[in-house]
Order: sequence, then C-alpha cells, then structure tokens
Amino acid sequence: MMSKEKLNRINYLANKSKAEGLTDKEQKEQKELREEYLHNIRQSFTNQISNLTVIDPEGQDVTPEKVKKLKKNKKFK
Repeated sequence: MMSKEKLNRINYLANKSKAEGLTDKEQKEQKELREEYLHNIRQSFTNQISNLTVIDPEGQDVTPEKVKKLKKNKKFK
C-alpha cells in the first residue's frame, strides 16, 4: 500500500501537469510514482483473486485452473 504522502504527490503532479506543465524531473517522478501505484494495484488484485473459490449451484468446485495454479504458487512464496 502506498503512503498518503505519495498519493498526495501523484495528485499534485497530475493537477500541476494540467494547469501549467511539468519539468523533466517532475515528469520522471510522476512516471515512477504511477508505476509504483499500478504495481500495488495489480498485486492487490492478484491477492484477491488467489483467495477466490467458485462453487456452482450443485456445490462443485468450478474454480478456473488458472486461479488454482495461482493459489498453489502463492503458498510456496
């Protein structure tokens, strides 16, 4: 999870970019912060999916194989 300061910085740079533009240094910082933010979002989503189990109306486990593999790999990390 990103710190509140980093999220505030992302928002500040986005607003400044719209209002007046960014310097090269600020553009690089914005790109790095966005990449870190996206990495965190993707990791969070992967964690949620790895905890997913799909059960059909008859009570059978019909979890997709891809999710089962993800669960299996997560246990060893």
